[in-house]
Amino acid sequence: MSHRLVKKVLNQQLHLPQQEEIHLKPQEDDEDEEDEQNDDHSANRSSINPFDLLNDQDSDPAEEQDQGDELKSTNETVVRYDNKEESSSKKDTSSKSKKKKKKKNKDSSVANKGGSEKELDLILENLSLDVNSSSEQNVSTRAKAVNAKEQNKSVKQNAISVLQVDPKYLNAENELKRIFGSKVVKSFESSSSSNIQASSSRQMRGVRRGHYNLRKTVLVTPAGHWPRWDGSFSMEFLETKNGYNYFKYVHSSSYSQAQGAFEASKAINDLNALASVLLYHPYHLDSLLTMAEYFKVVGEQQMSADAIAKCLYALECAWHPMFTPLQGNCQLKFGHDTNKPMFTALFTHMKNLDRRGCHRSALEVCKLLLSLDSDDPMGAIFCIDYFALRAEEYAWLEKFSEDYKSDNSIWLFPNISFSLAICRFYLEREAASNDASVGSEKSSSSDLMKQALMLHPSVIKKLVAKVPLKDRIWTDILKHAFFRSDQTGIQSQDHLINIYVERNYLIWRLPDLQKLLSDAALQVVKTIENNQSEVKDWACVRKEAFSSEKNEYGHLLVSDFSDSVASIPQENLQHFIGGPRMMREGGPIQDENQFANLQGNGHAPRPVANRNALAVLFESMLPWVTYEDGGPEPEHDGDNQHNDHQGQENQ
Repeated sequence: MSHRLVKKVLNQQLHLPQQEEIHLKPQEDDEDEEDEQNDDHSANRSSINPFDLLNDQDSDPAEEQDQGDELKSTNETVVRYDNKEESSSKKDTSSKSKKKKKKKNKDSSVANKGGSEKELDLILENLSLDVNSSSEQNVSTRAKAVNAKEQNKSVKQNAISVLQVDPKYLNAENELKRIFGSKVVKSFESSSSSNIQASSSRQMRGVRRGHYNLRKTVLVTPAGHWPRWDGSFSMEFLETKNGYNYFKYVHSSSYSQAQGAFEASKAINDLNALASVLLYHPYHLDSLLTMAEYFKVVGEQQMSADAIAKCLYALECAWHPMFTPLQGNCQLKFGHDTNKPMFTALFTHMKNLDRRGCHRSALEVCKLLLSLDSDDPMGAIFCIDYFALRAEEYAWLEKFSEDYKSDNSIWLFPNISFSLAICRFYLEREAASNDASVGSEKSSSSDLMKQALMLHPSVIKKLVAKVPLKDRIWTDILKHAFFRSDQTGIQSQDHLINIYVERNYLIWRLPDLQKLLSDAALQVVKTIENNQSEVKDWACVRKEAFSSEKNEYGHLLVSDFSDSVASIPQENLQHFIGGPRMMREGGPIQDENQFANLQGNGHAPRPVANRNALAVLFESMLPWVTYEDGGPEPEHDGDNQHNDHQGQENQ
């Protein structure tokens, strides 16, 4: 009986809180109501006496003691259970009440702040106190500093966004397909590949290289016959400053030894020894750039472009995981010697794309080149307008002139000032064809052209001679004293004008732009005749814009911005190429094991010792390597040499 009673009491104690919780009202937000509910809950629980049932029963004193002990133990367990439930419920209610108190305190503080600010404003108005007190001045200066920081951040964000590179336009093949159609490009590619297969099948004895997958890159598309990336240099992260991540390239020990061999070959002007550097280090950047220049002057434009593409492929393979140059937020300073090949390769690649007619791809490369170093060591800003005009990106060029520099000073450059007038001219034409308004807040194309001529008057005479412009109206314009000279007397300005005319003269062959220029020149002549003070005003602007007495842009060669390619006959280059005897005797390469020891890969291929290194280099750039019969080497030696050479490159 006692055991049954204990079970009954335990069941009542265990099920009582659940039943009471069901009948309880939902919690309200008010804290007092929660306390009252907790008090009622404890009162109901304490009003039940578990020993009332035992008082009605008659039993022996021993049994009562046993039952009392059992009930004490069970009561202790029940009390522990109840304490646990109460503590958990108190924790829940206390946490909720704390959250509500915080919300109430926040609301009250906001309300108090708003009310206090209003009261202070009323008091200041009533008492007519001076607003420009010392404390308020401190607040205003802080606010100005915060606004200046926000403006600087916005300017940097605009500069970064306007130089973001679209990777889909970096591929020249895609642009050629957009210009000529995919069928024409595919037929040309199929015909060239068939010629390659036919020429390879006509070879008497040739061995194809092993097939392997090259890493996919964004800047260039690697050819299947290129050697694998050897990892001879890498990129390291330097710091983060003003929202930009700074990086530089780092050379390995083997690359440094190859650089020493390159310097030795360069010192004696030996192209044959320089070609040998590439046989053992196919991705040595300075050697590739030098050979690209050599191929260009001898008329091998495709081989020159292939060498530049190899440079860019190797440079991209070495990129740091944090290096994201297409976003415009990375800096690769030209001051580090290891970073200079990146700028040279990109600038040459940009000119190669321009010669192929891929102006949009050249524009994206130019944006990348300009974003890598804010100091612009290659002068990319002096040709970015040309590629934008050729790619018909008129709206982008206007946005670039507004967002690139916070002080809007780039319109003082001759290329930007004239190109903005041309952009406005084409945008006005598009708006007229679409029956849309251009915007009254912006200057017209004629006004922009007048400003450009007032600022750079010597451009007229240089364009007349370079384009050339042969109409009679130009002779009348050049008779005026303002356009008679082809020099402004300021070295920096005259140098930039020479660069602009050399780079952009092709654009002025369009009759519509010639009329725009002539009309603006005639308006300038009329303005000068009516008001001579404007000539002095614009002369002061020129002196302020180009204040230095020296040529600040003398490091930029005018020939680097020219379309023409200087060619030198191969007969004049023979004394720069050493023969096989020079390769074995007295040259920078003493024996066949010298370059092999640089990499530690064993013996070098035998053909280097007995053949002209340039010839072997030319063969290595082809998809196959062929050795003709009847050569200076035995037939079996030729096969072994080729296999050794192939194994060296695969490693």
